[in-house]
Amino acid sequence: MDIGVHTPPLADESLEGALSYLDGLGVSAIEPGVGGHPGEDHLSRAEYLDNDAEQQQVRNLLEEYDMRISALATHNNPLHPNDERAERADTELREAIELAGQLDVDAVTCFSGLPAGGPNDEVPNWITAPWPPEHEEALEYQWEQAIPYWSDINDYADEHGVDVAIEMHPNMLVYEPHGMARLREETGERIGANFDPSHLYWQGITITDAIRYLGERDAIHHVHAKDTKIYDAQAREKGVLDTTAYDDEPNRSWLFRSVGYGHGEGHWKDIVSTLRMVGYDGALSIEHEDSLTSSREGLEKAVDLLERAIFETEPGEAYWAD
Repeated sequence: MDIGVHTPPLADESLEGALSYLDGLGVSAIEPGVGGHPGEDHLSRAEYLDNDAEQQQVRNLLEEYDMRISALATHNNPLHPNDERAERADTELREAIELAGQLDVDAVTCFSGLPAGGPNDEVPNWITAPWPPEHEEALEYQWEQAIPYWSDINDYADEHGVDVAIEMHPNMLVYEPHGMARLREETGERIGANFDPSHLYWQGITITDAIRYLGERDAIHHVHAKDTKIYDAQAREKGVLDTTAYDDEPNRSWLFRSVGYGHGEGHWKDIVSTLRMVGYDGALSIEHEDSLTSSREGLEKAVDLLERAIFETEPGEAYWAD
C-alpha cells in the first residue's frame, strides 16, 4: 500500500513540478485528471492519447521521480439528459480508458452519472425516497438507462485491460455501497468502486463496514484518502442534506476535511487495516478539498498522518499460531 495524490490542487505546477514536490513529501503515486470536473492540467488527453513520444516522456518523468500513476480521473455525467453533455462525458471516459491502457495504468476514476427522472426531463434528478410513487418510477427509469450504458463501458474497459472505479457520490445514481454492488452485479467485474469515505461519513455509513461489504465482492478498484467532519450544532437544526455553499463554513452541517481533521489517526489506521483484510494493496490517493487550509498544507498534513498508518511490507507468517 502506498500514498498517492489526486493532482488538481497542484494545477499551478507543471507535471514535472508536481512530481518533484510530491516526491519530496514521500508520495509514490499520482492520480491526474484527464477530463471532466478534475480538468486535465497535468495530462491532456489530446496531447498524450495515441502519442508514443509524449507517453514516453511521461514514463521517463515517472521513472525519474520513482512515481507511478494509480489512476486517471475523469469525473463527469455520461448519463446526463442533455445529449451534448452526455456525449462529451462519454468521450472523456472512453478516451481516458484508452489512454490508461496505453500507459499501463490499472484504473480510471469517475462518477456513475445521473439521468433525468423520465424521458422528457431536462435535468438530472437525484431520487432519495420511494414515495410518492412517481419517485420510485423515476428511479426505475434511471437504472434502466444506467445498466446498458455501464455494461457497454465494462466491455470497453475490458478490451483495454482497465478497471473503472466509480466514486460513490451524492447527486449521482450510485452514492452508497449497495448501489455500487448492484451496478457491478448487473454490468461486469471491470466496474467497481473508487472508495472515497468522505461522501459516506455524512450519510451515516460506517466506513470499515462499507469496506468489508464491497471487499467481499472484490469491488474496490481504487481508494481516495479524504476526510469529512460533521458539525453537530448545524446538523441538529437542518440535518446533513445541506445546500449551504461550501465556502460558508460556519453554517454548513459538514465539511470535507484533510485526513485526520474529521477523524483521528486511529480511525485511519482502522481503514488501512480493513483494506488489507479485504485484499486491497493499492494507493491511498489523497484528494484535498478542505476549504479551511491551503492545498499544500492540507496535503502535507495528510501525508504525515498516512505515513504512520499504511503498511509498507507484506505480512509475515503467523508464527505465534503454530
